[in-house]
Amino acid sequence: MATIEECRGALDRLAENLAGASGDLRSAATPDRSLSCHITDLDVTFVGHLAGGHIQDVQTLPGTPERRAEIALTMSGDDLVALVDGRLKFAKAWASGRVRVQASLRDVLRLRSLL
Repeated sequence: MATIEECRGALDRLAENLAGASGDLRSAATPDRSLSCHITDLDVTFVGHLAGGHIQDVQTLPGTPERRAEIALTMSGDDLVALVDGRLKFAKAWASGRVRVQASLRDVLRLRSLL
């Protein structure tokens, strides 16, 4: 089971990937959206803001947040680490229910291209 520190590290790597994106990936990484990632096995949620290809102001909160983000992800810590490391494909994880996404269809398609 991934630790809070490993999950935070995965989010940091995702932020680095977003910042270094170019072309079509860069356009997928540029929406201005609130973002949350609830880690089910640790019962913590990382909340932040996706803007300009960066994840900003990331905070770690216990449980689920009171207010739903515009892009809300739910998964286990191991799945988050595997997604960012490229060992788990987003579409497969989403289709199988390992990753749950609450977002507009356009944002889901953007996520698919980023993860």
